Amino acid sequence: MMKLKEGFKGQRAIVLPETIVNTMEHNPLTSPLYITDIGYYPNAESHFRERKEGISQNIFIYCVKGKGWFSINGVTKNINKNQFFILPAGIPHAYGSDETEPWTIYWIHFKGYNAQFCLEEQQVYPKNIIPGEHSRIEYRNQLFEKIYSTLGMGYSMEHLQYASMCLHYYMASLMYINIFRDDTFSENSTREKDLANSAIHFMRENIEKKIMVEDIAYELHLSTSYFSTQFQKSTGFTPIAYLNNLRIQEACQYLDFTDMKINQLCHKIGYDDAYYFSRIFTKIMGISPKEYKKRKKG
Repeated sequence: MMKLKEGFKGQRAIVLPETIVNTMEHNPLTSPLYITDIGYYPNAESHFRERKEGISQNIFIYCVKGKGWFSINGVTKNINKNQFFILPAGIPHAYGSDETEPWTIYWIHFKGYNAQFCLEEQQVYPKNIIPGEHSRIEYRNQLFEKIYSTLGMGYSMEHLQYASMCLHYYMASLMYINIFRDDTFSENSTREKDLANSAIHFMRENIEKKIMVEDIAYELHLSTSYFSTQFQKSTGFTPIAYLNNLRIQEACQYLDFTDMKINQLCHKIGYDDAYYFSRIFTKIMGISPKEYKKRKKG
């Protein structure tokens, strides 16, 4: 069996820091159902995972193109386009992409005491999402992108709770697919950017630069003290702590999907000192950049 290549063109993934996962586990709004890892692998040639002891998360995989397979409890099932499956936590398993028609997948690792209700009595088999006039497949995919982009904005409790609640809706669209398809409400509402969102946008746009709190406040035409107070009130993080979270999230992308060295990538995310970067990375992610690079994701 071929093993996972280093990367797939266009792939994306977010692995939430252990400290953030622990926070969600104990928060009353996120603890029922929350994400630990999320990603999208297009044309994932040679994608393969085998976990002989299982993992602590449930694994959701939705194939939107190509083919693949999974194996659990000694049974192997084939997966085709417009099918999904969920592997329960704690059970040995393996899965992979078809060798001739590699799959394109959305995937989520999730936990929570409501997760058992997404597993359909622990029966693991492919479920169909058959396209039709009212199938709303694109809307569901947009909902996935909303969850992903929300987590990509950082780890404020507001973002975490929103993503968790969206995950409930996303899973409901699969478990109660007929009701979902009968739902004809439109999503034409727009979201105004508040102070925090404007600041986060500026952070992301300048993530390679060595920016300070004063720079962000100046961009928003606010005093530094007022901006810092309002930002922390809105997000639960100081501006610098939030910026560090965004930078480390970006660093994870480089570690996951490129061969860039640590002393190279640190400059890509605004750190001049590789040792300082490693200390910040370890503090946020719970493991060093080198250890993270070795860890299998997806």
